[in-house]
Amino acid sequence: MAATGNNMNNLTTLIKRLEAATSRLEDIASSSPGPAPSVNGVPPDALANVVAAGASSAVPEPAPQPLPPAIEDFDVLINQDVKDFVRLSDELGGLVSEQAASVLKAFNAERKFLVITTKAKKPEIQSPIYMEILKELQSTVGAVNDVTTANRGSPLFNHLSTVSEGIAMLVWITVEPKPAPYVAETLSSAQYWGNRVLKEYKDRNHLHVEWAQAFTRIFKSLTNYIKQHYATGLTWNKDGVDAAEALKQVDSGQIFSNTPPAPPAPPTSSGAPPPPPPPPPLPTFDNAAPTNGVASSRSAGANDMGAVFEQISKGESVTANLRKVDPSSQTHKNPSLRAGATVPPTRSDSQSSTTSRGKSPVPGKKPKPESMRTKKPPRKELDGNKWIIENFDSEPMIEIEASITHSILISRCSKTTIRVLNKANAISLDNSSQVSLIVDSLVSSVDVIKSPRFALQVLGALPTLLLDQVDGATVYLGKESLHTEIFTSKCAAINVNVPEASDEGDYKENPLPEQIKSVIRNGKLVSEIVEHAG
Repeated sequence: MAATGNNMNNLTTLIKRLEAATSRLEDIASSSPGPAPSVNGVPPDALANVVAAGASSAVPEPAPQPLPPAIEDFDVLINQDVKDFVRLSDELGGLVSEQAASVLKAFNAERKFLVITTKAKKPEIQSPIYMEILKELQSTVGAVNDVTTANRGSPLFNHLSTVSEGIAMLVWITVEPKPAPYVAETLSSAQYWGNRVLKEYKDRNHLHVEWAQAFTRIFKSLTNYIKQHYATGLTWNKDGVDAAEALKQVDSGQIFSNTPPAPPAPPTSSGAPPPPPPPPPLPTFDNAAPTNGVASSRSAGANDMGAVFEQISKGESVTANLRKVDPSSQTHKNPSLRAGATVPPTRSDSQSSTTSRGKSPVPGKKPKPESMRTKKPPRKELDGNKWIIENFDSEPMIEIEASITHSILISRCSKTTIRVLNKANAISLDNSSQVSLIVDSLVSSVDVIKSPRFALQVLGALPTLLLDQVDGATVYLGKESLHTEIFTSKCAAINVNVPEASDEGDYKENPLPEQIKSVIRNGKLVSEIVEHAG
C-alpha cells in the first residue's frame, strides 16, 4: 500500500510539472510570432499529449456493477448443476451431447431474461416487446424438443425424451403465483422416461445412471432457487427503465453479460487451499454414559455401583455436607407444626386400581353416507396448472381445454362424462361413481381411486393406468396406447378393450385377472393367475 501511495504522489508531481511547463510554452508561443521552442528537444505538441495521457491515466476506471443476488445464484446453478449435466452428456456423445448443448443455451437465455427483469418495468404480456424478450428462450427450448422429435428411432430415445419433457421447467417464469410446484410437476413427467433409463442401464453402464441423476439435480436446485428468490412469482423492477431499453442494454453489453462468468479456477499446486475449520466441540451431558455398545454400558453400570458402595463405606462423613435443620422447623419438637399439617386420606385398593387404570378410548365417529352429506356446488376451475373438477352430478358433458403442463383432479362426481381435449400431463379421479372419461393423450398417467363403474376411452397415447379399489371398470385403448402399463389393487370386474388388427374398428375384450394362487417353491413364494377352463 505504501509503494502504491508513493507512485501516485510521484505521478501527481510529474503532472503538475508538465502542466507548468506547458503553460510557460503557451505563454511564449502567444508572445512570439515564430514556432514555440522545444523543451529538452521535445516539441510542445508532444509534451501536451504526454500531459493529457498522464491526466487520463490518473483517473481511476469505474468499478464494475455488481450482479443482483438472484443472478449470482442463477450463475451458480448453471456453472455447477447444468454444466455437470452437459459434461456427462458430452461423455455419452452423439445426440445426447447435441441436445445438452441446447439445454445450456436455454438456461443462458433464461438468465438473460432474468437480467432484464432486474432492470426493466414489467411490460404487457401481449406486447411485442415481451414476446421479443421471450423469443430466444422459446427458440432454444424448441431446439431441445426438435432433437427428440427428429430421432424417434434412436436407441437413446429415452434419454432424449427425458430432457425434452423436463426442459419445460424453464417456463416457470410465466407461472403465477407459485412457480415452484410447477417445476416439481414437470419433474414427474421427466422421471417417467428417466426411470426407464435407470432401469435399462443400472446393471450395464453406470455413466447413464449418473447422467439421469444429474438431470434430476437440476430440478431440485431450480426449485430451491425459485423458493428463495421468486416464491410468489417472477418480479420486475417497478422503478426500472423501459423493457425495450433494458433489452438493448443487455444485447449491447452495457449491463451484465449475457452469459454467466466462469467459475473460479481451482488453486494451483504452489498455493495450497486453506485448511478446513476445526470441528465443533462435542456436547457435554451430565452423567453421560459411554457409547461403545453393550459392553461399555455394562462397565458404566459397574462403575456407578462401585461409586455407591464407595460413598457408603465413608461412614459418618457421608452426611458432612448436608444442611442442618433449625430446631424451630423440626416437627417432632414443635406440636403446632404437626397440627397444621394435613395428610390426604388413603384410598382403598379398589379405588386406586380403578383410578390408576386409563379410560377406554372413545370410538371414532363413522363418516356419514354419501346420501346424507351436504351437497356442495359444482366446481370447474383452473388453479395455476391444475384443473379442479368436483361435485358434478348427472352432467351430460364437461369439456376441458388442457395443455401439456396441466394436471386434472376429479373428485366427488357422479353420472358425469368428462372430455379432455389436447394432450395433458396427468389425471386423478377419486371418490366418484359412474364417471366416463374421454382423453386425447397424456404425458404421465390416469390414477383412479375408489370410483366404481368407471369408464375410460383413450384416443391417443397413455403411458400408465393406475386402479385402486375400483369395482367395475371398462377401458378402451387406442392404437397408440397398446403399450400402456396397467396397475391394479383391490379391484374387480375390470375389462380392457384393445383394437383388433383389422381396420374395421372392432375391439377385443380382455378381462383382468382377479384370483391369484400363491405356492411355496424352493423356499420362495410364487404367485400365479388362476385360470378356469371350460
